[in-house]
Amino acid sequence: MTSSRFHTAPDGTRFRDLNGNGVMDPYEDPRRSVDERTEDLLGRLSLEEKCGLMFQTVIEVGDDGELLEAPGKISKSPTTTVVVGKNMTHFNVHAIRTARQAAEWNNRLQALAATTPHGIPVTISTDPRHAFVENTGVAFSAGPFSQWPEGLGLAALDDVETVREFAEVARREYRAVGIRAALHPQIDLATEPRWGRQAQTLGQDAARVAEFTAAYLRGFQGETLGPDSVACTTKHFPGGGPQQGGEDAHFPYGREQVYPGGMFDYHLEPFREAIRCGTAGMMPYYGMPIGLELDGQPIEPVGFGYNKQIVTGLLREQLGYDGVVVTDWELVNDNHVGDQVLPARAWGVEHLSATERMEKILDAGADQFGGEECVDMLLDLVRSGRVSEERIDASARRLLRVKFALGLFDDPFVDVDEAERIVGNADFRAQGERAQARSLTVLVNEERDGAPVLPLGAVGAVYVEGFRPDEVAELGRVVADPADAGLALVRVGAPFDPRDDLFLEAWFHQGSLKFAPGLVYRLQQIAASCPLVLVVNLDRPAILTPFVGHAAAIVADYGSSARAVLDALTGRVAPRGRLPIEIPRSMDAVRASREDVPSDTGDPVFPVHFGLDLEGVEEAPEPTRGYAHR
Repeated sequence: MTSSRFHTAPDGTRFRDLNGNGVMDPYEDPRRSVDERTEDLLGRLSLEEKCGLMFQTVIEVGDDGELLEAPGKISKSPTTTVVVGKNMTHFNVHAIRTARQAAEWNNRLQALAATTPHGIPVTISTDPRHAFVENTGVAFSAGPFSQWPEGLGLAALDDVETVREFAEVARREYRAVGIRAALHPQIDLATEPRWGRQAQTLGQDAARVAEFTAAYLRGFQGETLGPDSVACTTKHFPGGGPQQGGEDAHFPYGREQVYPGGMFDYHLEPFREAIRCGTAGMMPYYGMPIGLELDGQPIEPVGFGYNKQIVTGLLREQLGYDGVVVTDWELVNDNHVGDQVLPARAWGVEHLSATERMEKILDAGADQFGGEECVDMLLDLVRSGRVSEERIDASARRLLRVKFALGLFDDPFVDVDEAERIVGNADFRAQGERAQARSLTVLVNEERDGAPVLPLGAVGAVYVEGFRPDEVAELGRVVADPADAGLALVRVGAPFDPRDDLFLEAWFHQGSLKFAPGLVYRLQQIAASCPLVLVVNLDRPAILTPFVGHAAAIVADYGSSARAVLDALTGRVAPRGRLPIEIPRSMDAVRASREDVPSDTGDPVFPVHFGLDLEGVEEAPEPTRGYAHR
């Protein structure tokens, strides 16, 4: 798709006449540098246009790729209202049904943006959407995109090249549908076993996470940000893992972030690498630091997005970061969705008005308000003299630089047919499913009748839970009673305490890591009837102690299809995973551990980096195509 505003200059240069004046102005000239174009456009923009740049909120796609001109399930305003009426140009896209739908919607959205006074193109961002977790506040399952293990699964593979390969595939798929910004990687260190956001992390080992971060950013952004890049917002600065008691800072009861082990610098290590690699954006977490000092000075106990000592003092001045800082979602206003509400994450500044919160965020050094569209509030702050226009210019400049570097001003449109060919193609799906299978971690593999239980072969009769009968047909006929089976294959998720009072809460797996006693008893009884192969999906650790000595095999997965699990269990693909987090022996050990210290639960049942190889199963060469269509 092309815009009617594409023109050719007398010297043959193709450009978009974004302001419709028939002249190739400096900001429209693709031959000029990013800085030249940015400064030219910045000088032309109204205050309203500059303020609009400083907001990023949720946007939703019409069922058939049309623009949604009404409030959506989560989005608050019609598309034209935010793009034309509020001059907003950054949006976080939610559900995507097909590649064609997303590509057509992108082109319609960019055409709408081209009607604004200076034709500033839209930057479409997304949370992770290449794995299995479906949580509106965190990530989306893959849908039409290729499907890979969660971040913990990539960490379990302990292979920098696989991380880069994933990022390169994801970049190509995002790029094909017009998504040009990733609200990831999430490089928080998973040092607190109970924390509910570990699935998208890259583990607890700071040095290794730093290496993964570099590979991730290379795959998405390249060596420098350019027209083929997807700009990454690395999160959550300065490390969101050490939440007090493992509760998440999305919620009022989880607002405190603590460092009882004095490991603040350890959690900073991956972020130093992200800065070195040129991450386009950085997102502070909601957490409110308690008892933290920086350079001998107490840190104000307010959420990191409000914290000038952290954003300006540490990130900008000490670490030298001059990229975009976007806050996490809804620091200014409460979020009302249907009959549920989630209070503004104004931790430590709950007493401030919405306007005062916005002013404090700006003073802290952030450039963009995540999850907000209250542009008039910012305009009022400037017009009243409480915020200077120079302060607005500083943030608008950073935001425009990224748009120019990505080439959005030159051509933000995508080829719809090409999007269908690229997104979720057979080769990408094969790569993702192979990574799923390889990431499985074998924790227990006992001998029965003189041979290890794994790899599995046909057993005649099999009892199953967590799989459909057709998914395990190769093992034998499915029976209803474990006593009639030669093998029991059971797949369960890691335990959590269900909660559903606040908006988003039901999607977060929080609380105890202990399995319910009834499930423990029942699985032990199954194991007494026939050999039990237990597969546990670890979106965070689980107390596996009750099953050791009972299950013939215990295997961890981190987001894998049933077929990928069977491929690993049967040895068609060698499972090579090593635990990226430790598996505690008991909840008492978890409660006694320090939130910021890795491997601190004392005598874990399985330590970090533990994993068994299957005897006689070698790493097969990776197929070039067809794996996903056996």
